Amino acid sequence: MPSAPSKIALFIDGANLYATAKTLGFDVDYNRLLKEFQGSGTVVRAFYYTAVIEDQEFTSIRPLVDWLDYNGYTVVTKATREFIDMAGRRRLRGKMDIELAVDAMQLAGRIDEMVLFSGDGNFRSLVQALQRRGVRVTVVSTIATNPPMIADELRRQADVFTDLVELQSKVGRDPAERQAVRGRGGTRGPSAQRQTSSRPSSGNDEFLR
Repeated sequence: MPSAPSKIALFIDGANLYATAKTLGFDVDYNRLLKEFQGSGTVVRAFYYTAVIEDQEFTSIRPLVDWLDYNGYTVVTKATREFIDMAGRRRLRGKMDIELAVDAMQLAGRIDEMVLFSGDGNFRSLVQALQRRGVRVTVVSTIATNPPMIADELRRQADVFTDLVELQSKVGRDPAERQAVRGRGGTRGPSAQRQTSSRPSSGNDEFLR
């Protein structure tokens, strides 16, 4: 009798994944990313975590958030305030470690594998806790940059480390294929999927990790 497909949950630290992909020189195609892991087992949930500017109707991240919301992802957002750094650039502080950790622990009894898209060393304790509950943990980040985008302690704790470089051909998007989604409002409702691109832009430029 064939074994049941592995139950997988994806946990995407949005700003961290964006920064990693940008450093490597490519955009993530979230449609292809989801399909890639659906081919490896049953994706129970695909979470995407990001902060949004409080009291601002539109930000550069809004088109992506809306697209993900209608295309198989569970989007978790947190309002944060904008500030100007010493170089005069707009920045947000939007770490969502706690939200991600709580969701992961709540789902631990229903999954066989967690795939964490982040290099943040703060997640080491979470990975360890999930492993104690029998969950296999794959961490996706990169060591191809100098310095590496992943903390050494997180890489060592993971059951499997996958370098994002290895996934580029499977989940990356050629810049020539970009379709204009920046500048569109965050339309909600049944028509939103038709109005947003099937290959959304990541739009996380303002985030400071």
